[in-house]
Amino acid sequence: EKRGLRPKDYFQNGKAGGAPRFRLQCEDAQVPLHSLSEILARITEFGRRGLVVQRYKGLGEMNPDELAKTTMRPDVRTLLRVTVGEAAEADRMFSILAGKDVERRREYIETHALEVKNLDI
Repeated sequence: EKRGLRPKDYFQNGKAGGAPRFRLQCEDAQVPLHSLSEILARITEFGRRGLVVQRYKGLGEMNPDELAKTTMRPDVRTLLRVTVGEAAEADRMFSILAGKDVERRREYIETHALEVKNLDI
C-alpha cells in the first residue's frame, strides 16, 4: 500500500517555525513532529517513561526484593538440571572464550561466528 511519503518527509521542514507534518499522540500528550526521522526517538522516549532498565551480571548484584520477585518465586522461575557433562563443556567453553590463549579464542570465534543465534553483548 502506498503511503504517499516523499524523501523530503524524512527530513526536517525547511521553514523555521513551519507547521509540523506529523503528530504523535500517547495518552493525553500530543507531540508535533516535523519529520519522520524524529518519530523513533519520540516513541522510544514515550515507551521508557516510568521504566527502569537494569542488567545484572549475577544474582549477587540484586537486592533481596528484586531477587525474590525475579528468581525465587516458583511461579516465574525455571529450574534446569545441569549434568556433570554439561558442566565440563561449560568449563571448556569458558576456558576458550575467557582464557589467556588469545589465538585459541580467535580461532574459535572465526570458526563459529556465523552459527550465533542469540548474542548478549
